[in-house]
Amino acid sequence: MAKWEFKLPDIGEGVTEGEVVSWHVKEGDVVQEDQPMVEVMTDKATVTITAPRAGRIAELRGKPGQVIQVHSVLVVFDLDAANAPAQHAHAHANGNGSGNGAKKDEGPAATAVGDIRESLPGMTSPRPPVAAPPTQLASSLAESASYFNDKPLATPATRKTARDLGIDLKTVKPSGPQGRVTKDDVLSHVAAKPGGARTDARAPVAIAPSAHAPVAIPSVPVDARLGVDARQDERVPFVGMRRKIASKMQQSTQTAAHFTFVEECDATALMAMRARLKSAAEAQGVKLTYLPFIVKAVDKALTRHPILNSALDETTNELVYRKAHHIGIAASTDAGLMVPVVKDADRRTLLDIAREIDRLGSDAKAGKSKTQDLQGSTFTITSLGAEGGLFATPIINFPEVGILGVHRIKERPVVKDGQIVIGHVMLLSLSFDHRIVDGHVGAAFAYDIIASLENPDRLFLDMI
Repeated sequence: MAKWEFKLPDIGEGVTEGEVVSWHVKEGDVVQEDQPMVEVMTDKATVTITAPRAGRIAELRGKPGQVIQVHSVLVVFDLDAANAPAQHAHAHANGNGSGNGAKKDEGPAATAVGDIRESLPGMTSPRPPVAAPPTQLASSLAESASYFNDKPLATPATRKTARDLGIDLKTVKPSGPQGRVTKDDVLSHVAAKPGGARTDARAPVAIAPSAHAPVAIPSVPVDARLGVDARQDERVPFVGMRRKIASKMQQSTQTAAHFTFVEECDATALMAMRARLKSAAEAQGVKLTYLPFIVKAVDKALTRHPILNSALDETTNELVYRKAHHIGIAASTDAGLMVPVVKDADRRTLLDIAREIDRLGSDAKAGKSKTQDLQGSTFTITSLGAEGGLFATPIINFPEVGILGVHRIKERPVVKDGQIVIGHVMLLSLSFDHRIVDGHVGAAFAYDIIASLENPDRLFLDMI
């Protein structure tokens, strides 16, 4: 048999390894070129690696949760024509039936496409394949002769939906940009087929016991380690983004000595200024939210309190003062918590910060975040948006020494000039590493941020 080893390619500058999140193929499968094979996570970016060529999967290296080094063998292909008819047919279809045999460590490079999925990597419940009903199978066979696209474009989430429903993506009419098949396209395709959507045959059927028959009470299996009723338990691998987040949170809470400071901020002037500048920003194609103002307020406060822009190097026992202000913006996505970074916030205008936040957010939603956009933050801001609650105790993005939690602006009674009036109040929650930041320093830093937000005109005094 002709074997060819495919090695984990470079999928980002400075990346040396990747964690296997999940496999889309198994040993013995015949795959086509560009077919999704495996999801691999590096740092905080999850990518889908597709088959670089057609062939039969002879061996998979790496189980979910295992870390594979770049340039290490990831998949072994069997390229023998007798055992890989799909490849043979594909070659003839493209006018090349020469069968050049295996090329050691050569061939087309695999593609790595960033993917923000609808469920967390490593937290998707594995679903066994369900055979399609005869009517659906017959309909699929009838349509197979008229494909919309020989190589349909679709995200891994859409491909998974199609696999679960027994649908060939080639037969689904695309509606997305650049001819991409969307999840809605797949569901509409199923609804339009005879019989509509498939009924899950695995659903349990309740059977009422006889009134006269004794009811047997089964023994309750108990998970010895978790100490709970295990009858309805389902176990899935804790890998990928979710495990990476857990590791970072655990490192932060076990290393930094957290303390949290909470204070109110009168957002009335901030709201008025945003309202005045919003249309001017939109005229330049920029969406102006409150976040750029907050980033700039943090930038000004970091200049006054440089210790909040530092990190402790425990290997050399040195406190490292960062000169650049790289502000991380924590964002919850379908793939988990990501922290895109606004680089050099101290050298950007308010409008430039807004434009950069919009770019970073769009890339994160589209699964196109670059590794360099997710690294290097020196201070982090996290916002819970509409679910802002009263206040929270944010976890420091280690090895940083502080983090700002921003909560929703609410109408509340406030006292102004001895009178009770309705004000627009925003609560700020700041957590600090008490090993580095004293309480009064953290409080002073918080009040400097509040002063800038309550008097946003100050942000423009020395703005470049």
